[in-house]
Amino acid sequence: MEDAIKIKSGAKVRIWQKVKEADKERLQAFEGVVIAVKHGHGKSGTFTVRKISGGIGVERVFPFHTPTIDKIEILSQAKVRRAKLYYLRGRIGKRARMKQVELAEVVAPVAEEIPAAE
Repeated sequence: MEDAIKIKSGAKVRIWQKVKEADKERLQAFEGVVIAVKHGHGKSGTFTVRKISGGIGVERVFPFHTPTIDKIEILSQAKVRRAKLYYLRGRIGKRARMKQVELAEVVAPVAEEIPAAE
């Protein structure tokens, strides 16, 4: 994962993970809402992503620094007032909606931190 990307709770993300099947390797996407970030963004840091698949909630915990993650795309960011969004587990459909923030506002501070190659 790139160090410049800071994933926060409420972000809708798409994680591209390398999956090895027999002698081939392919990329598989997992898209959902980040409901928790634990232990910071350091070596032991993880984030939990939740999605609804076939009417059933599916959650996966991803370590930030794992070689199996190819890339992480931040699709949108919601305005949230707490760090852990475990209450979304009990909500479905329209009740699980969150107010969206402009993605440019989320990405702009990260772009300022990256030094220009000169």
